[in-house]
Amino acid sequence: MRRLITTTARLVAFAFVLNAAVADAEEIRVLSSVGIKAVVEVLGPQFEQKTKHKVTTVFDLAGVLKTRIEGGEPFDVAILTPAFIDELISKGKIAPATRTEVARTGLGLMVRAGAPKPDVSTSEAFRKTLLGARSITYVTTGASGVAFLATVEKMGIADAIKAKAKPAGNGDQVNANILNGAAEFAVLPVSEILPVKGAELGGVFPAAVQTYIVMAAGVNASAKSAVGREFVAFLMAAPNSAVIRDKGMDR
Repeated sequence: MRRLITTTARLVAFAFVLNAAVADAEEIRVLSSVGIKAVVEVLGPQFEQKTKHKVTTVFDLAGVLKTRIEGGEPFDVAILTPAFIDELISKGKIAPATRTEVARTGLGLMVRAGAPKPDVSTSEAFRKTLLGARSITYVTTGASGVAFLATVEKMGIADAIKAKAKPAGNGDQVNANILNGAAEFAVLPVSEILPVKGAELGGVFPAAVQTYIVMAAGVNASAKSAVGREFVAFLMAAPNSAVIRDKGMDR
């Protein structure tokens, strides 16, 4: 009888501790640029498993998310380009001390799986590849599209590229243009190219004309919980650098 009472007491104590842990678990809402989506989709669940907190993620273009935050959309953590994070800090939306540059990714050309890989070995080869392309698709309002147009402007071929452009409103439309054959090449961050089934990384921009898209995180200035800061710290943890690299990004 004494052993039964002791066992029962232990089970009750364990249940109490378990319920207390569940009660302490919180849910955070992360608004993230699609530029780092592949990373967040891996590290988010790992954070949940480690901390028991719940992570709800919303992915979109960085500019779209910035506008939604300015309009009052609730969030705990935002992962956008540094310039947008800085603007939100200036407007009191993000706590300045939480601004953290998480990772960066270069631009690349995406091709349909099995298609010949374009020559991007040098700046001149890259220039010839772009001029010889049947059509090129990119997100006009995305950071990668803006950077690409600035690059071809500097290369003196902006008019020729615009004449064969297949502009898109988001990454899904860009992917579709490649998969259905509407475009020969797509310009996207490498981190957005690698996960696309049916497509491949044709090559990265040469170093002389490469542009890096940086992803920075920030926590809501009105946050009363520390979980958002914990999530950002988890993204920056040294062991998670392997995930960053695996998804086409670096620190």
